[in-house]
Amino acid sequence: MHKAAYMLVLAFLGISVLITGCSGARVMMPTPNVYLDSEQDVYADLSAPLKSTEVPLFYITDRAPEQDEEGNLRYGSGRSNSLAFGKTVVDLGVDITWDKLVEASRTQQRLKPVKLKVSAVTELVRGPNTPLPFSVVDGKIVEDANFAEQRDAAAEVFRSTLVRQLELTPRKEVFLFVHGYHNTFDDAAFAMAEFWHFLGRIGVPVIYTWPAGYPGIFGYTYDRESSEFTVYHLRQVLGFISSFPEVERVHIIAHSRGTDIAVAALRELTIAARAAGVDPVEKYKIHNFVLAAPDLDLQVATQRIGGDKLALSVNRFTIYSSPADKAIGVASQLFESPRGRLGTVELEDLDETLRMSMQSAMKQLPARFAIINFAGAADTGKSQRDRYGHSYFRDAPTVSSDLVLMLRDDLDPGAPGRPLEKVGLRFWKIPPGYPDVPPAQ
Repeated sequence: MHKAAYMLVLAFLGISVLITGCSGARVMMPTPNVYLDSEQDVYADLSAPLKSTEVPLFYITDRAPEQDEEGNLRYGSGRSNSLAFGKTVVDLGVDITWDKLVEASRTQQRLKPVKLKVSAVTELVRGPNTPLPFSVVDGKIVEDANFAEQRDAAAEVFRSTLVRQLELTPRKEVFLFVHGYHNTFDDAAFAMAEFWHFLGRIGVPVIYTWPAGYPGIFGYTYDRESSEFTVYHLRQVLGFISSFPEVERVHIIAHSRGTDIAVAALRELTIAARAAGVDPVEKYKIHNFVLAAPDLDLQVATQRIGGDKLALSVNRFTIYSSPADKAIGVASQLFESPRGRLGTVELEDLDETLRMSMQSAMKQLPARFAIINFAGAADTGKSQRDRYGHSYFRDAPTVSSDLVLMLRDDLDPGAPGRPLEKVGLRFWKIPPGYPDVPPAQ
């Protein structure tokens, strides 16, 4: 084999392993530092149906449906031209009680790992194949009425089911998680279930799971193409959710390659809204837009995010980056990113053009935009379970704490209660021990 081709194969193999991050057998993420205060119990006032080790989780997917050996529904890496909406149940702690789960959620010294399990997957409704047939009438595009009716009926099933779950929580908000490369359906479900649990079980958790996880040496390239395939569908989903009057806010948390999907969908929605003379913030109700360990070329991200002013389309736009992220480092080498990747960017990586752009943005976006650096050494090795440094948003108790303070408590960077260290421009740093909560006795 030619040396260049051989090295390329090795790179694909390496990045598939590195970016997987959370795949495989799962136990509950480390407890965020904010929960190590023994006097705080965010679970005490939950409604009775939410006090359970079983987490009800909604999903939206364009993965093709399959059957396992016993004939049960499952989703693999195949692509579907239609969107499906369903529900699943993630058990946070097999064979433990609610009280034991709460106890484990308030300490780093768990007596035994809290094992996670997906116990049920039920598809509630499936929309028609896309794109829909259409005709042109008097110069206007008109979608086929029958197919449009099927789509709208599926959206109504989604809405009515979501509303019933919203009735259980005082916060009428949706938390939507978009996973990254090589993640399975279960990977996405585990990540959202455990994180929603540590958000205090507020709002309604939803996973948007796209056709990732293709096996073999071409898994990375397949997943990359699938990430482009799914943008149209995510755009539809965000349009549906924002149109539901019962939903007051939407929070999007995207990880790894899922960040590219989320950015592309937001960009297309933004362009359409502004062309129609509509404010994207009001139309799509996106309060927090979070990119964790984004696998995006820095220059490409600058054009898409900065060039199209995407931070003006949401109330708070947050990027988590880490120079210790080995998976993003491999991606940077593989694609020969001239200025590096967004997922490892630091203040000193900015050239003069980017610095001027951020200085300009600061005048218009005083609290809407932030890049938060995680050094990797800010947590102990015992807590940093992801040895590749790519899943720190869940594995590092300092980073997960910051996400909780932002999403649960609605705090801006540097605000009282969210003591990030200011680096310069819109860059912040997560200090060791953050947010300096005394350990539980």
